Amino acid sequence: MVKIRLALKGKKKQPYYHVVAIDGAKRRDGRILEKLGFYNPAAERPADKGQVDREKYDAWIKKGAQPTETVVQLLKFSSN
Repeated sequence: MVKIRLALKGKKKQPYYHVVAIDGAKRRDGRILEKLGFYNPAAERPADKGQVDREKYDAWIKKGAQPTETVVQLLKFSSN
């Protein structure tokens, strides 16, 4: 099953995540199917914290991908 989740790309004490579509059996930072956006919790301005391409996200959802709870919360926060 395909999952939409965060993949860690930052370094120690400077986290930075990519929102990705990935095979559910793969590791968190394994080979991705497609990059959908990013999340930067250390950004100072709320507008710089994260962005997700809704068209790509919706396309993966239609294909049966399951988002993690964290990604769902990120989408709720970024849409407001």
